[in-house]
Amino acid sequence: MPGGVQVAPSLLAADFARLAEEVESVAAAGVSILHLDVMDGHFVPNITFGPPIVGAVRRTTSLYLDTHLMIRDPLAWIEPFTANGADLLTLHAEALGEGAGRVVALEQAREAARRLAERGCGFGLSFRPATDPLPWIEEIGDRLDLVLLMTVEPGFGGQGFLESQLPCIARVRELRERRGFPFRIEVDGGIGPATAGRCARAGAEILVAGTAVFGRPDRREAVAAIRAAALDGE
Repeated sequence: MPGGVQVAPSLLAADFARLAEEVESVAAAGVSILHLDVMDGHFVPNITFGPPIVGAVRRTTSLYLDTHLMIRDPLAWIEPFTANGADLLTLHAEALGEGAGRVVALEQAREAARRLAERGCGFGLSFRPATDPLPWIEEIGDRLDLVLLMTVEPGFGGQGFLESQLPCIARVRELRERRGFPFRIEVDGGIGPATAGRCARAGAEILVAGTAVFGRPDRREAVAAIRAAALDGE
């Protein structure tokens, strides 16, 4: 995964009638990561796209495809998404071991880590705002490439940023530094120039931005404004 502070435009906010052009516009703006939000209408109340769209995007770009699975039974979808070119899959902690308890959920997380490593794909774990990520990270932080902290309730783009998540970001960073874990910290939801600095100060390194990038006519200017705010906040 690209290092340093990164702005990761979320394809969910793009014009899907001009998908290749939209991807090229953010690549030309200087980003290294493209964020792909996969929703199934069950885990979250929205439906977006599946492996074929990831494959279509892969054929148009060499950007790092950071693929966020907001879906039930995510282990069943590891092979289809990796086969279609995802560079990293982020699974929701809440979707693992649904109804079977924490022990089963952690077993599934370790199984996901094993299967993704076999396929040369990164492994991320994501958390809704109401979920405490620290017990999960204490258990499997050494196997994670990414921790994604949602700064809105997942399901729809364009929501307002939840200030309550800033202390959570800071706690995750403190735990990572204390334990020496290798993962990077990503935030998603309500990210733009007004919120990027506060997230970076708290510990976020990868800033997912949807409408703040794809909703602006000048993509290079939009990306630069978010990146500058984040660097000022470090």
